[in-house]
Amino acid sequence: MRCFLRRAVRGCGHVLSSTETNRLSAARPRLHRREFRAMGGPCSVQLYAADAAQAQRVGDAVCAEVLRLERVYSRYRDDSLTTRINRSAGDAQGVEVDEETAGLLDYAQQAHALSGGLFDITSGVLRGAWDFKSGRLPAQARIDALLPRVGWTRVRWQRPHIVLPLAGMELDFGGYVKEYAADAAAGVARRHGIAHGLVELGGDIAVIGPHPDGAPWRVGIRHPRAPERALATVELREGGIASSGDYERFIEIDGQRYCHILDPRTGWPVRGVAAVSVIAPQCLVAGTATTIAMLKGAEGPAWLEELGLPYLCADAEGRLRGSLRTA
Repeated sequence: MRCFLRRAVRGCGHVLSSTETNRLSAARPRLHRREFRAMGGPCSVQLYAADAAQAQRVGDAVCAEVLRLERVYSRYRDDSLTTRINRSAGDAQGVEVDEETAGLLDYAQQAHALSGGLFDITSGVLRGAWDFKSGRLPAQARIDALLPRVGWTRVRWQRPHIVLPLAGMELDFGGYVKEYAADAAAGVARRHGIAHGLVELGGDIAVIGPHPDGAPWRVGIRHPRAPERALATVELREGGIASSGDYERFIEIDGQRYCHILDPRTGWPVRGVAAVSVIAPQCLVAGTATTIAMLKGAEGPAWLEELGLPYLCADAEGRLRGSLRTA
């Protein structure tokens, strides 16, 4: 797993304010911030540019790249590739995909194998059993009816064709396309000549480069039960950070929290870890690691130790485990 993740193609980070981090004089490039919405949440790009015109051009390009990926991979859009693949379920012909999508499918296949089947992009169909706004648990019969449609091993994937053999099966790129998009957007900024900045998509961060004086970006990691509090503050000069936790969508019944992260083997929410953050050379790698660690539950911290990437795990009370600590 270590070698795979370190060479691969995902939260809740929060970048501290520019007034706390801007060390530049007026003669140097200035920090510009662009905010937008994509992939179901708030996004931003912060970059040091020579002038406002350059910042506008690069900001436009970054936003365009993120929105392009949203158009292609969103399960909520009727015109997305994801929807086209899912509508083909049960059709032996399947769908021919482009090279970028093939790379994402290869990545998902390897992550599935190396996680013991826990990272499974067919498991999104299980959301049909869970309504986190209802305040009620689903009937076990409803979950049991969906489980036969879950399982990457059922998918027939041979470049460039993908076949979902059973009607009602679905692919969901949502578990990692946001982090992939953060890396892609950071790459766009670099190709436009930006060497210092970062991209934040819904709390997951890809660093373009450190502040011009070499100083790191300071990123706060939120407490899983107190969003106004930071568990830790970490420093990043490169790479990315991603977070996952049981605080994004959930219901609580009789003191038990049931979150949106579902075990593909059982259809029920994971338990054992309230929040995970990982730093990696790419945001995508960090996001994949956090997801797998959450799915492994109580075994997640030990798995992350073996993986060798800097991480922080927290339980519901905020007790910490991992190598990341306040910078």
